[in-house]
Amino acid sequence: MNHDDDKELFNRLEAEMAADHGADVVDLDKARAARESAPSGPEVDDPTAPDMVDQPAPAATGPGYLGRLAGARRRAVVPVWLKSVAELRTAIGWVARHYTHAAGYHALRTPVYAARLAFQAPAGAAKVVGGTMRWVADREGELVRLAAVRREDAAEYLKLSRQRDGRVRLRTLVAALAMFTGLGLALAIYVLAPDWLQAVSVSTVVLALGAAGRQADAPVVHRAVELPKATKLTSDIVLRALGSLGIPAINQAQGKGRDGFEFTAPITRDGPGWRAEGNLPYGVTVTDIMERRERLASGLRRPLGCVWPEAVPDEHTGHLVLWVADQDMSRASQPAWPLLKSGTVDLFKPVAYGTDQRGRWTEVTLMYIAGVIGAIPRMGKTFLLRLLLLIAALDPRAELHTYDMKGTGDLDPVGNAVGYRHAAGDDDEPIQYALDDFRALREELRRRTKVIRSLPRDICPESKVTSALADKRSLGLHPIVVGVDECQVLFEHPDHGKEFEEIITDLVKRGPATGIVVLLATQRPDAKSLPTGISANSSARWCLKVMGQLENDMVLGTSAYKRGVRATMFAWGDKGIHYFVGEGSDARIVRSVYVDAGGAEAIAARARRVREKAGLLAGHALGEAPEPTTAAYDLLADILAVVPAKEAKAWSETIVARLADLRPEVYDGWDPDALAAALKPHGIATIQVGRRVNGKVVNRRGVDRSHITTAIAERDGKRDAG
Repeated sequence: MNHDDDKELFNRLEAEMAADHGADVVDLDKARAARESAPSGPEVDDPTAPDMVDQPAPAATGPGYLGRLAGARRRAVVPVWLKSVAELRTAIGWVARHYTHAAGYHALRTPVYAARLAFQAPAGAAKVVGGTMRWVADREGELVRLAAVRREDAAEYLKLSRQRDGRVRLRTLVAALAMFTGLGLALAIYVLAPDWLQAVSVSTVVLALGAAGRQADAPVVHRAVELPKATKLTSDIVLRALGSLGIPAINQAQGKGRDGFEFTAPITRDGPGWRAEGNLPYGVTVTDIMERRERLASGLRRPLGCVWPEAVPDEHTGHLVLWVADQDMSRASQPAWPLLKSGTVDLFKPVAYGTDQRGRWTEVTLMYIAGVIGAIPRMGKTFLLRLLLLIAALDPRAELHTYDMKGTGDLDPVGNAVGYRHAAGDDDEPIQYALDDFRALREELRRRTKVIRSLPRDICPESKVTSALADKRSLGLHPIVVGVDECQVLFEHPDHGKEFEEIITDLVKRGPATGIVVLLATQRPDAKSLPTGISANSSARWCLKVMGQLENDMVLGTSAYKRGVRATMFAWGDKGIHYFVGEGSDARIVRSVYVDAGGAEAIAARARRVREKAGLLAGHALGEAPEPTTAAYDLLADILAVVPAKEAKAWSETIVARLADLRPEVYDGWDPDALAAALKPHGIATIQVGRRVNGKVVNRRGVDRSHITTAIAERDGKRDAG
């Protein structure tokens, strides 16, 4: 059928359809033109027209050219590592140590290398002679000539034979000239050259023949350093690894021929590793990748300690930064700690205490903080606490109170050398010792608040201790650092646990501004071992490996696990590796400096010498024992004394004002928050108390007197029963 027949058939069908159904034939081109030119907007009221959800896109979308330039993220012209003098020095040190070691290693073994070459010289001479004879005889062309013989191609064979004869004559002449020249040169050296030149010449020939005679499986020179063999990270490897995680959105994208990951920057070297950055598919978060870190490491064919997926704080939750190290973080060599051999510290300034995944120093400022360290046993928790206490010891102004409630003596190097107060163990004597000390610290806290309040504004503008104020010994505002290992022993004590919780909570809340720092470490980071009033007010947190989400969030903060900050991902071999939250930045992975017991004793001894020279050594380090103290007041009895029986309820402001009049040396400076915190260990909570003021009802926090009397009755009843 031709085209005319087709046209005629279609015309007939259109006519029949119009006759049967009364329909009109529509010119589609004209209909489209009419639809595009038809008016649109609110003035067109067509009830049959569909509602359009997506509005027509304007000609230009998004910010203009200048707006895009203003919001552009500019990459650094000079790399970050090149700006850091410390990193540059570290890199130069690594290179220098590497080549110094290699040079010394080979220099020591040079006689062995020479002996091996000498023993291999006969085999090398045989190889040289045999190779020369084969070259002169043109043995490389023998296979071609034999092939011509097998084909019985006489003409080809004669041509090849003549070529071979010419080569043999020329090569024989060259070999003869070389032999006579070599023998002549050797005879001249033997007759005319000095002994040292003869020795050098013979040694060179022997070593050259030995090198020619070496076997492939028996190298003469061994490697001085085994360099890590890390595969270069490529886009194919990253996509393969992401595809192996079993995430449906990624697998579906790759199943349709797409990558499943959008690279937003080239894969580059970043320190001792590779950095890949990009966007995950819609609905996939960095947390999903971190949950599958072990499978990601398998997909990358790298050890688990080399693979570190990270989120970017100022980007969306699907923006992934994947850093793959050349070596396992727990096994990679760390640069030497600057304070290991020399140096002192100003606690008001940042101090390096560990390195991140890229080997860069991470700093901590121990002033104005309260810190919590949490981990399961045997992961380096106590070593980290001791490291922080050693840093504090290197500031000669710091007064250290160290308590090893585990009782193994891990804190003895610090406490015995420079500690103002130090105890170890969980029996009655160290518990009472610690209780007396914490009571004294609470009184010291109150004294410091009065001193700070009395200082002129130009000397203390921010109402907190500064390094300059700490230098003034007359003020007594030197730093006080309290370190407690296995702090749950104090909080769970059957008799004094509530008082320990009350005092330490107060120190954690009000101590940082007065120069008092509390560092608590526990291997049971739960609500009972680490009261929420303390964990919630600790601005610095160190979390080594933990087993679950609850323990993770107790140390790192509520919802840390949901945000992808998960110390559960650390392996058993990642000792000393932890998440650090502090210094005003997001959670970072840090490997703390390892200082063994011998190193800790050496650093503490150095700190003791500095203190002795400055005349600042005191307390336990000098053999001085503290004076036993008792509770200076009975809060519940004092409240009953200032709230008469006819006053069933009283505002907290009223109570603290009356208490300050009753015992100004104890209660001066208290506010309703301090009163609520002090009542909490007794099981008493503040309530809303209404009072009519100027005809209006005013509700404020207060105390029900009956709750105080009930608590005293229960307490006295327990004492009588005991």
